[in-house]
This record gives sequence, C-alpha cells and structure tokens, in this order.
Amino acid sequence: MFRFKQFSIRQDRCPMKVGTDGVLLGAWAGVRPCDRWMLDIGTGTGLIALMLAQRAPEAYITGVDIDDVSQARENADASPWGGRVAFERCPVQEFAAPETFDLIVSNPPFFVDSLTCPDEGRTAVRHAVHLPFDDLRDAVLRLLAPAGRFAVILPTPEAARFLAVCAGRLALTRRTDVRTTPRRPAKRALMEFARADGGTEEPETSELVVGTGEHECYTPEYRALTRDFYLKF
Repeated sequence: MFRFKQFSIRQDRCPMKVGTDGVLLGAWAGVRPCDRWMLDIGTGTGLIALMLAQRAPEAYITGVDIDDVSQARENADASPWGGRVAFERCPVQEFAAPETFDLIVSNPPFFVDSLTCPDEGRTAVRHAVHLPFDDLRDAVLRLLAPAGRFAVILPTPEAARFLAVCAGRLALTRRTDVRTTPRRPAKRALMEFARADGGTEEPETSELVVGTGEHECYTPEYRALTRDFYLKF
C-alpha cells in the first residue's frame, strides 16, 4: 500500500505501481474552479483520479482502463471521495460518455520502437500498442469540451512525437520539462493542450527539478507542487 496524506493506494493487482510520473501529473494538471467533469485515461490504480478528486471538491471524475479497474474502485471507495469517482473497463477508443469533459488527463503508454516486456500487463501500460498516439489524440478530441484542457506526461523523445501527432488538432498551451536532478537533462515533459483554433499563441513554458542529487533530498519546487499529497512533505 502507498499512503498519501488523505488517501491510500493498494496496488498489488495492478501491473504498474505508484510512481513519480503519476504524482507529478495529478499535482500539475490545471484544475479550474469551473471544471466539473474530468476523465483519467489509463487510470490503473486510480491514483490520478483520486488526486483530482482531492483537488476539485465539486468535480466528478471518471477513470477508464483496458485492464481490470476493480482495485481502482476499491481505492476510491476507501477514500473520502468514492461517491464522485467512477471507473469503467473499456478501451478509450470505445468509451462513450453522456457529457464532454472539462479536463482530461493521461499518463499513457509511450514506448513505440523499443522491445516489449515479456509481462503482458506491463507491456500494455508501457508500450503504445493498444493506445497509439493518434488514437489518444482522437479520443481527446471526441471527449473534450470546447473550452476543455488535456494534460499528459511523456518522456522527452515521445513528447516530441506526440506534439507532431497533435499538430493542427490540439494546441500546446503549457509545458514543464522535468529533470530528476539539476545535472541531468530533462527526462519528462508535462504538457497541457486545448483545441487548436488556428491561433499561434506561444505556450507557457517552465522547468521543474525533482531532487538535489543527494539521497531523499527534494527541491523546494517539487515539495511545493506535491506537498498536499506526500506524507513526507
């Protein structure tokens, strides 16, 4: 079990465990006061869905995944927000909802050209086999409200590929490049998109360094971003 300040995540039946990527996205995604309907694509343990429920007390959150979502459901039921979080086992390509979403988030499978893992569960959540980038883009365009936002985290090389796939369809509005330590190059990109309207406005850009390079020593910026969640902060 991974314990956060206001909820805990059981993860023994999920192929991918709680990691920095999910926590970063759940804390970084832009939650606006007017957002009422949110969607977590590839929800896994339900971590990001529960982080959004904590951050947005008036919102209803849905998580979808091609894998069994029973443990995500159990995690939500054990949290303070079980009544506002729902899960559906379904490929997002086939997912239908009665409403469009003000905020969509995804920590998607991203490996494209690398060798797959012998573990089929880990392959499904790490490799873009069942959710190619163009399918993810099309699902977001179908499910996103006209003024909605889509937030995603990807490794830096895959972020460049995803930007190319989204060109002319989804416009980058905000980007934060993430370094694990000050001396290392950026390993991840947090990106926020809106529907492309033909404009050429420059996105807001920033950088985040997670650790100082010393064991268990985190930067003030990372602590500030995640302090509402991690017990140690």
